[in-house]
Amino acid sequence: MESSAEQTVRLEPWSEGDFGLVVRSNSEAMTDHLGGPESPEKLADRHRRYVELRDQGRMFKIVLPDGEPAGSIGYWAREWRGEPVWETGWGVFPEFQGRGIAAAAARLLVAYVREHGAADEGGAPRRALHAYPSVDHPASNAICRKAGFELLGEVAFEYPKGNPLRSNDWRVLL
Repeated sequence: MESSAEQTVRLEPWSEGDFGLVVRSNSEAMTDHLGGPESPEKLADRHRRYVELRDQGRMFKIVLPDGEPAGSIGYWAREWRGEPVWETGWGVFPEFQGRGIAAAAARLLVAYVREHGAADEGGAPRRALHAYPSVDHPASNAICRKAGFELLGEVAFEYPKGNPLRSNDWRVLL
């Protein structure tokens, strides 16, 4: 059965006008498991990458029925264990957490990637979508489970560069 969040949340492509959402996401609460807040220069660079992400993935804002943005979600190309795959990540603003919005957005993203992400711009097939939440972030791990990802186990990760992280490797086959 679909949650009420799933029936109402929609994904809209990231645009130039969405820089404020990057800034809003740069709080201690939202970056605690990602190495902490970023500098203004890094935020500008992140926004530029989000806007330019097209054939190598896509960023979306998560939008509520009244048009209010609740956060962001996206996917991008990466190599993982010698295979071309997609990686996903998301962030829902604190005032919207705990309502099923992130899980609903993740399910919508999986459906989108299944429809549009069979290969990257170079034609490399990408048969899986992975998420790598920190092992000590129960909410993000629960989102993976609720969105139909399979837990493959713990992995060592570095995000951002220079910040070692123990993550869970979650995968959904496309």
